[in-house]
Amino acid sequence: MAKAGKKFAAAAKLIDREKRYTIEDAFELVPKLKISSKFDETVDMAVRLGVDPKHADQMVRGAVVLPHGTGKSVRVAVFAKGDKVKEAQDAGADFVGSDDLVNRIQTENFLDFDAAVATPDMMGLVGKIGRVLGPRGLMPNPKVGTVTTDVARAVRELKGGRVEFRVEKAGIVHAPIGKVSFGTKKLMENARALLELLIKLKPQTAKGLYIRSIGVSTTMGPGLKLDVNQIQQEMIK
Repeated sequence: MAKAGKKFAAAAKLIDREKRYTIEDAFELVPKLKISSKFDETVDMAVRLGVDPKHADQMVRGAVVLPHGTGKSVRVAVFAKGDKVKEAQDAGADFVGSDDLVNRIQTENFLDFDAAVATPDMMGLVGKIGRVLGPRGLMPNPKVGTVTTDVARAVRELKGGRVEFRVEKAGIVHAPIGKVSFGTKKLMENARALLELLIKLKPQTAKGLYIRSIGVSTTMGPGLKLDVNQIQQEMIK
């Protein structure tokens, strides 16, 4: 523990706590904040929004396909039948089924997947396991494109680095934007993709400053704050 503490303290010294970093400077620094030598740490972004999620018209949620993916292997389950089964399999889905897949989840508590896709005609059946999938963030949802007739596209996007997000009660959106090993350029481009979408999703009823703060951190390392004014000027046209 002492060794890890020393590494964290050394990384923390690289950060100016009073400074709000430009997006370029932030991602030049982030790879240097890695603590662990045993695994490739994930880089996470936390964006505090000026919304009140208790109001339905201020709920911010969506999905972004990161240009360089997340660096994580994603296991995808697809609820489909007929021709859509082969489409899903050809696109790389890990598990495909209809009644059989639902029964397996019900009877065996099978949840060895990270994301789920369903065709619209399957949602009546999938609804039976909503109480199992919902709390784990696995329930297919048309708002984020996981209830669709284009299952091949949905599977490819999930496998390729699609990240779903939803604003939390405190008004914060958390999302992974890659691995430390990605380096400055790829992390910066992934971050921009997420921020651009968040800006587009600004609710009309949101008043005042929309993006309140942006933080970036590695799995085990210290975090730093981005310059919100720079982000606003660069991305809001």
